Amino acid sequence: RQRLRSTVSEEWAEPGLLPQTWSVEMRRFYMTGVGCVTALLFSSIANAHEFSIGALKIDHPWSRATPTSATVGGAYFTITNSGTEPDTLVSAVTDVSKHTEFHMMSMNGDVMKMAKVTEPIVIMPGQKLIFEPNGLHMMLFELKAGLKEGESFAGTLTFERAGSADVIFKVDRMGARAPKVNVPVDNAGDATSHSGLSHDSE
Repeated sequence: RQRLRSTVSEEWAEPGLLPQTWSVEMRRFYMTGVGCVTALLFSSIANAHEFSIGALKIDHPWSRATPTSATVGGAYFTITNSGTEPDTLVSAVTDVSKHTEFHMMSMNGDVMKMAKVTEPIVIMPGQKLIFEPNGLHMMLFELKAGLKEGESFAGTLTFERAGSADVIFKVDRMGARAPKVNVPVDNAGDATSHSGLSHDSE
């Protein structure tokens, strides 16, 4: 056991805290892997963003890139209510569209339909409500210009109880699916998601 400890210690000695018995190729491979993991970690941190107002948290507002000539787009986010009272999403505006509407995708037999949401969008205490491409989402109508990947735009979500929250939407690639930060962490079954539908036609 003493000899094993000595050998490990010698192998991981300086320089660079890498085993001296490793070849140059092995060292390069290891350092390249570390660099990639670090880059992915910082990329995930940079892509995740959230906004809070009152008891509500709006997590990672985002959108999809559109063709230059497109006049409509979609916007998505997650709302979490950590308070003790329900709240209602009343309206939304953005600086890239003339008006917005909340829509829902649904299947009627083999036919996919999209309809405007006319009922109040209520976020109950402890609930996490997800707006995503394959379910409940926000439509951007009369775009002032096409949405470009890598850019961002401002918006405001207004709630009945909490008031208005200014947020920033990040534009992802065309046809992008919901980022991992939008996947709900189960909170005693209170997460509300809409899955199994495609919204690529938007």
